[in-house]
Amino acid sequence: MDESPVHEISEAECRKLLAAFEFGRIAFRVGDVLEVFPVNYHADGSAITFRTSPGTKLAGVLLADDVVFEIDHIGVREAWSVIGHGQARHLESSDEIAAAERLPIHPLIPTVTREFVRIDLDRLSGRRFHRQAAPAPESEPAASATD
Repeated sequence: MDESPVHEISEAECRKLLAAFEFGRIAFRVGDVLEVFPVNYHADGSAITFRTSPGTKLAGVLLADDVVFEIDHIGVREAWSVIGHGQARHLESSDEIAAAERLPIHPLIPTVTREFVRIDLDRLSGRRFHRQAAPAPESEPAASATD
């Protein structure tokens, strides 16, 4: 039996976890600036869709070469994290917008958000952490100057 507290999550399970939740974070770099924003989203297996208003988040996510999307959960016995990488695109056709408007994307605060962004996922990975009590400090060997 594997006693490791850290386990890789399969891509199939990562997709299930993405579909089961609705709140995550997007991160991207534009120039020298790294940005992270919380978003309510919908996952369909190969993509993340979220809605937003014009501004820094919309402009930045569309200018970025790579967008990172992350969700996580911390429970009593275990924690996990799922991370996806991909390209973002602004939904512009009337068919795409109509389909996105039917998605169950529920904002945390009542704001008007008419712009839809889709992140097509290229890579997806996850890790599950089995939570354990921290070892006693005396059980760890002290580092020496000769190490």
